[in-house]
Amino acid sequence: MKLEFPKGFVWGTSTAAAQIETATDHPWRGVRALDGYIFERTTDHEKHRMDDADLIIRLGGVYRCGVDWCRLQTKPFEKFDKTVVREYRQFFDKLQSGGVDLMFVLHHFTHPNWFEACGGWTVEDNIPMYLDFVRQCIKHFGEYVRFWNTFNEPNVYAMNAFMLGNFPPFKKGRYFMANRVLDNMGKAHEIAIIMIREKSDAPVGISLNTAYFKGTNLPGHIVAAFVRWWFMTRAARPFRKCQFWGLSYYAYMLFDPFPVDAISRVEELDKRNVPHDKMWGYKPEGLGRILRRFHKRYGKPIIITENGICTDDPQQRISALNDYLKVCHEANCFRPFFCFRPCAGFHVALRSGSHHGHGRGRCRLSGA
Repeated sequence: MKLEFPKGFVWGTSTAAAQIETATDHPWRGVRALDGYIFERTTDHEKHRMDDADLIIRLGGVYRCGVDWCRLQTKPFEKFDKTVVREYRQFFDKLQSGGVDLMFVLHHFTHPNWFEACGGWTVEDNIPMYLDFVRQCIKHFGEYVRFWNTFNEPNVYAMNAFMLGNFPPFKKGRYFMANRVLDNMGKAHEIAIIMIREKSDAPVGISLNTAYFKGTNLPGHIVAAFVRWWFMTRAARPFRKCQFWGLSYYAYMLFDPFPVDAISRVEELDKRNVPHDKMWGYKPEGLGRILRRFHKRYGKPIIITENGICTDDPQQRISALNDYLKVCHEANCFRPFFCFRPCAGFHVALRSGSHHGHGRGRCRLSGA
């Protein structure tokens, strides 16, 4: 079946600087993934920017990406390193010459160790450090930007860094701290919008991770309801002042009441005949439910900022892309569609070495 998308619909691709560039002075450097890979060397993107640009140009009209804050600014309120600025601008110039605009992500899970040493996002007084980074990004890269993302998936960051203990700084069970982190990010987001509006007409939003949460028994229903509320309502609250919602979707998560995923409980998914990739249950129709929910609740434009499947099988990726596009076409309440990603990267320290997304490319990881 041929799908017709609205006039002006934009296809795009998405990456994160820290997940495709060799690790620098940030808290993720040296982190060991569940499969043993070390967050050090990823895909060598910084050595192959021009070749990667050719691939990105072929895949769509918008490229969602960020820059390495750690390389640009080695201490608080320092002027950006001119050499690093030039390196990124040359890359962005080539993309622009090929007809590709940017969705520029200002924070995608990583920040300099000097920021973390000051307490990171747990301390409200650190917000001006981030805003100085924002100011200089607007100055040096704003001309390339079609959309701005102030934060990528703050709900994933807060939950994994302060509740589950999977992300730096590896805090566990700090529910109120996680909420404080979200609120501080929200305050930074609101000020960043004002700063961007003074210099740019490009719309500003965030990317919020979404998932289809479902219980398999009474305790599971209770846990799923709480996680659903916190992850997609409480976590979204500080960012309501946005011009669009960026939404990412990968996971169908069951609870019994413990999480049932393909990382630690794949046998349970198989027992229940739940399709899955290497990380989560697979349910594309869950994305359709979430699109309609956000459209009804907020009435703002929606951009799918990330979507994909964790697999090394290209045919499974093609099939998943077809499934998701059918769901999106039926929902008909969103704008561009971004696939994650044109080259493989080190994904959130859960499983590395697995291509996560609908694209494929180099995968050079420490120990590989």
